[in-house]
Amino acid sequence: MNLEELKTRVNTHEGLSRRDALKLMALSPVAASVLAGTAAPTPLEAAASNATGKIVIVGGGSGALMVLARLRRALANPDITIIAPNEKHVYQPGQIFVAAGEYEPEDIIFDNTGYIGEDVTWIKDEVETFDPDNNKLTTKNGTAVSYDYLVVATGVQYHYEQIEGLSADMLGKNGIASVYQSDLAAGTAEGATITRDWFKAVHEAAKTSKPRVIITQPSTPLKCGGGPQKILYLSDDFLKRDKLSADFIFATASEKLFSIPEIEASIQKVQKGYGNITNKFGHELIRIDAEKKIATFHHTYQVQGEFDKDLNEYDMIDKEEEVEMAYDFIHVTPPTAAVDAVANSMLGWQKGTAKGWLEVDRETLQHRRYKNVFGIGDVCGIPIGKTGGSARHQGPIVVGNLIALMEKKEELPLKFDGYTVCPLKVSYGKIIMAEFNYDGLAPSFPLDPAQPRWAWWMFDLYMLQPMYRYLMLNGLM
Repeated sequence: MNLEELKTRVNTHEGLSRRDALKLMALSPVAASVLAGTAAPTPLEAAASNATGKIVIVGGGSGALMVLARLRRALANPDITIIAPNEKHVYQPGQIFVAAGEYEPEDIIFDNTGYIGEDVTWIKDEVETFDPDNNKLTTKNGTAVSYDYLVVATGVQYHYEQIEGLSADMLGKNGIASVYQSDLAAGTAEGATITRDWFKAVHEAAKTSKPRVIITQPSTPLKCGGGPQKILYLSDDFLKRDKLSADFIFATASEKLFSIPEIEASIQKVQKGYGNITNKFGHELIRIDAEKKIATFHHTYQVQGEFDKDLNEYDMIDKEEEVEMAYDFIHVTPPTAAVDAVANSMLGWQKGTAKGWLEVDRETLQHRRYKNVFGIGDVCGIPIGKTGGSARHQGPIVVGNLIALMEKKEELPLKFDGYTVCPLKVSYGKIIMAEFNYDGLAPSFPLDPAQPRWAWWMFDLYMLQPMYRYLMLNGLM
């Protein structure tokens, strides 16, 4: 089977073993270019530093493990403690592939222990309080830990309870699902399998009726901002492959589909191709009546007022209302926040739109007030960057700058450009690989980044997980 035969099988949704796919992709010049183009920038290679100091890393997700791996190599005599409760690791980007029926749960859950060396002190707990004024923290079990340098990689938490009438234990019932539901501390990702069953239930209902399906997106910062739309397009395409249909509503608190104009325009074309998607902008889910299957949204919008002769324009008047929508099925993306230990401490932003998120400089990733503290990943209160791809690019920045600080250098040498990536799954077999940074589009491969491509689907489905597991978490790319 050659690459063209592989492409045909994917486009016609025929079966394909991962082993065959990996072999063929490895032989593909496209795959080789992808691998070269997506390598994260790294500091200049040098001999291990003789700098000393006790480093504490808080968190057991991708950002924490990437920093840990790099620090162990970069320091001649590392003194590192990691505080993380999870012996299992969840490959979070794979949750949507589980929901879509492309992965099994065992494909995205694996042991954390192999990433934490015997030379590292591992406290299997979570932090209860931070005391950065005294370079100390306390775990939930009451263990006091001091540090010279701190790396915060605690991720986000989900607040289903902020939606009136909803709790996490209601997922999987009454047509409600959420792919985000997981217990990372326990190494579980039940939201993925709940949503896979939800896909099947929507499909079954569409055989005898045309169900109404709502996909929601909140106003809070979101881990992978394109996640809800991935569920939208894959669940729609899941029906269309069998010539079934439903009425889909994308109810988002945002006023647009994507922040990058070129990607926004491409997504609009995708939606027109489906022909059964209605966008409800400025709609934030605030209440669910699970028995009646009614979702209530807070809708904010503007209306045109009187004409202002001095400004030569119309006044725009802010309006708000509550809007009820009946549904047969609903996929909920819950509000998110930094974990309480960060949000309730002096480490969090104390005011502004990023209040509660870790207060770090958006380029150096060093805390703005506590200079011996750095952040990585979703917890950081910076404009963009809540993806695994961001963490991969942040890892060498954090390590390089932390070692520079330990070596008493006057300036931190490395800067994060805001890189993030959203593999936007617009159908089975097609992905828009939206790569961008603080300045706009930042593709790592010389192709139109707004064009949906089969190659990106193959890369994301078959190559990214092993790259993540064996290279990224070990700080090798």
